[in-house]
Amino acid sequence: MRGRADGSQRKRLITSLCVVAIFLVFLYVYHGSIFGSQKAFEYGSKSLRKLGLTGDEDSDVGSKLDESSSKFGQEDGEDDVVPKSFPVCDDRHSELIPCLDRNLIYQMRLKLDLSLMEHYERHCPLPERRYNCLIPPPAGYKVPIKWPKSRDEVWKANIPHTHLAHEKSDQNWMVVKGEKIVFPGGGTHFHHGADKYIASLANMLNFSNNNLNNEGKLRTVLDVGCGVASFGAYLLSSDIIAMSLAPNDVHQNQIQFALERGIPAYLGVLGTKRLPYPSRSFELAHCSRCRIDWLQRDGILLLELDRLLRPGGYFAYSSPEAYAQDEEDLRIWREMSALVERMCWRIAVKSKQTVIWQKPLTNDCYMERAPGTQPPLCRSDDDPDATWGVPMEACITPYSDHDHKSRGSGLAPWPARLTAAPPRLADFGYTKDKFEKDTEVWQQRVESYWNLLSPKIASDTLRNVMDMKANLGSFAAALKSKDVWVMNVVPEDGPNTLKLIYDRGLMGSIHNWCEAYSTYPRTYDLLHASTVFSDIEKKGCSAEDLLIEMDRILRPTGFILIRDKPSVIEFVKKYLTALHWDAVSTEEDGDKLVFVIQKKIWLTSESLRDTE
Repeated sequence: MRGRADGSQRKRLITSLCVVAIFLVFLYVYHGSIFGSQKAFEYGSKSLRKLGLTGDEDSDVGSKLDESSSKFGQEDGEDDVVPKSFPVCDDRHSELIPCLDRNLIYQMRLKLDLSLMEHYERHCPLPERRYNCLIPPPAGYKVPIKWPKSRDEVWKANIPHTHLAHEKSDQNWMVVKGEKIVFPGGGTHFHHGADKYIASLANMLNFSNNNLNNEGKLRTVLDVGCGVASFGAYLLSSDIIAMSLAPNDVHQNQIQFALERGIPAYLGVLGTKRLPYPSRSFELAHCSRCRIDWLQRDGILLLELDRLLRPGGYFAYSSPEAYAQDEEDLRIWREMSALVERMCWRIAVKSKQTVIWQKPLTNDCYMERAPGTQPPLCRSDDDPDATWGVPMEACITPYSDHDHKSRGSGLAPWPARLTAAPPRLADFGYTKDKFEKDTEVWQQRVESYWNLLSPKIASDTLRNVMDMKANLGSFAAALKSKDVWVMNVVPEDGPNTLKLIYDRGLMGSIHNWCEAYSTYPRTYDLLHASTVFSDIEKKGCSAEDLLIEMDRILRPTGFILIRDKPSVIEFVKKYLTALHWDAVSTEEDGDKLVFVIQKKIWLTSESLRDTE
């Protein structure tokens, strides 16, 4: 009997120890502090809310917060369930891009065609699979170097990836020097500097003073396969703004380096979907050894560039096919030349290793092609400005009757085009008076914003700015005197005013804020959200998810300007502590409130130990 009793006690002891161990594991996973050594990453909004909830933590808590996340007009105390803190994502997620996450593709077992680059396109997690945790900065993270110095150097600790410095050491992409990564201005095709290469392009085109901006006529550029964006960096001094585009491919972090340097850039790929830019957005497209097969699928990728180029726009192509004499390069050159000829492009100039083609000004050439010529013209019901999730088509987008008769875009040269009413205003039924009034109103609002920010910022504090709902682009236009650039985001389901923004000489992208944006964490200094949360409420998407996404893309010490109805501001205020944000100021703007927030800089204890 004694032996049985001892055995029973041992069993009870083992059972108790197991219960304690399970309980400790539970505490470790769900109650990790942002400043402690514990970290967690979780899927879904309900799992997030298990941490630090106020109010009754019963089985109905998750559904309560699901409702309150998208309802801003509640009375105080009604369903008032807000997390005291959020879990911190594991360190390996410090560079997480939720809709460009290779691990998600593997986990969901998506059947993608790698030859078509589908694995580099957006694939967003379902709400229940989202990482609802705060992205930690890497060990030793520092406030980024200020512009314009940042064009040439960044802190290595902020992007601890040096493989490109070794892989491209002979091409002057980047060099590691102590605690910094330095950018000499080189590229695969322009080892001796982007500035000299840019001047050579202007010289080839006989532009005055070897200035590629052509007296303000050339303003917006698309740089495909941009590397670390030195081409775009050196265009800025010529009053040219480039959208530097590259996927998150084998040259990982190239777009992250571009944004850390303070250069406009976007994560994207010429794959199967249209790029998120409207038709006739760019005066110049550029490819310098961008490793793109332009002949695939009946030239569909080249036809996407054709959609994006303005009447008379240029495509500068620097690649071995333009000059090499081996059999394969000669074959590609012959086929590519035949393709662009059928597209009605002509060679503007060809010299040494570069050819520059020019798109026609009118539809005349298209109408003169023989019947059955490939590629065909796009269907008359095709909307060339529809881009969000729209498949590319191997067809030529002809000009409207108005553009055909105008023989060009009809845009004023830069900088006059910033405030001149764009010709495409008529597409929306907007008048010149409405446009000018919008410009004036936002000039006044931005002046007010800067008064609110002035106690916290110096002239070089801000560089990368995002307007999360840009409308006509007047917020960005009002910032012309500031040394910043603005990513103007236009909602995918509203009036597609992004083409007006490009016509003003600005740039941006289409996006749906129910999903994560295509950028790395910690890439913007200022986020401007005018009625964005009210829009999210109407869509039934999670405002809490949007707050976490804004935290992801905002740099530590960065700012958020929220202009929305009072109930939205009260909702956001409840999350400040959990997000490690500070309230800076609040101001009335008619029936709206303007709320200024600053993100704190913080590190996990593991990062701090690594730094020490």
